[in-house]
Amino acid sequence: MRTSFLTLPQAPLQAFRLPWLAAAQVEAAILRLDLIDPLISGNKWFKLRGHLAHAHANRAPGLISLGGNHSNHLHALAGAGKRFGFATAGLLRGEPHDTPTVRDLQRLGMTLHWLGYGGYRARHQADFWSPWQARYPGWQCIPEGGGTADGVQGCASIVEQAQAQLAALGWADYDAWWLAAGTGTTLAGLVVAEAGAHAVHGALAVPRGHGVGQTVEQLAGSVGYQLHDACRGGFGRFDDELLAFVARSERHSGVPLEALYTGKALLALHEQVEAGAFAPGTRLIFLHTGGLQGRRGYL
Repeated sequence: MRTSFLTLPQAPLQAFRLPWLAAAQVEAAILRLDLIDPLISGNKWFKLRGHLAHAHANRAPGLISLGGNHSNHLHALAGAGKRFGFATAGLLRGEPHDTPTVRDLQRLGMTLHWLGYGGYRARHQADFWSPWQARYPGWQCIPEGGGTADGVQGCASIVEQAQAQLAALGWADYDAWWLAAGTGTTLAGLVVAEAGAHAVHGALAVPRGHGVGQTVEQLAGSVGYQLHDACRGGFGRFDDELLAFVARSERHSGVPLEALYTGKALLALHEQVEAGAFAPGTRLIFLHTGGLQGRRGYL
C-alpha cells in the first residue's frame, strides 16, 4: 500500500562503547538508522517521507532527483519507488560509470541520465528543473539529498525517536548530537527539533564550498549548531588513516560503519574528544546515518 511510507520505522538507540570515549569519560549512544530498512536506509526514509506524501497526494506518476554514482539518496529513492509504486529517474553527476550502486538503481527500475560535471553543477540554477519537468510532466522533483522543508520536517522526528529511548539506557538527558553532514538536511532537522535545547554538531563530510552551511542556515537558522571539518581533503575522499580508524571502531563497537560519512564523522569526534572539547560526564548521541551500501565503492 502506497501510504505505508507515512509510518517511520523505529531506529534503536544503543550504548556506543569505544576506548577513547571511555578514557575521556564521555558517554555516547548511537541511534542506528542503518537498521531501519534494507533499501530505504538510514536518514533517507526521514528525508523522503514528505516528498513521498506530496507525490501521493498529487497523484504524481514518478519521482526524480540527483546524486552521484554511489549515491545513498538515489539508492533509497529507487527503493522507495519500487516499493510504493512510483516510477523513478535519477540525474547523475559525471559520465556513465558502472558501480554496484548504479547496477542497483537499474535493477530497481530507475531511469538514469548522466549530466556530466558541468551539467550537474547547474543544479542550483533557478531554471534547472524546467526541461526535466517538461520531460517528466507531473513528476515530483526532489532536490539533491531531499533538501527542502519537507526533508527537514521528516528529519526532525529523529530527535523524538532518540528521546523516547533514553530511559532504557538509564539516561535522564543528554548534552549534544554528533552526526555527519553531506547536504545539511538531516542536521537542519535536528536543529529545528531541538530548538536550542541541546547542541547539534555537524561533521562536514564535504568541503565548506559545497554550501552546507548556507543550506542549514536557510532551513534552520544560524544558532543551535556547530560545523566541524571532516572531509579529509575533498568530497568522496578517504585515506588509509580513516579506513584503519573505521576498521578499529567496528572491532571495538560491533557497529558496521562506512567511511565517507559516518566514519568521517566519528573520526572528527575522536579528534575533538582527544583535544578535550567535551568535559568528563558529557553524554552524546551519535547518529548513524546509514549508507552502508556505499561501502561497496571502496572495499
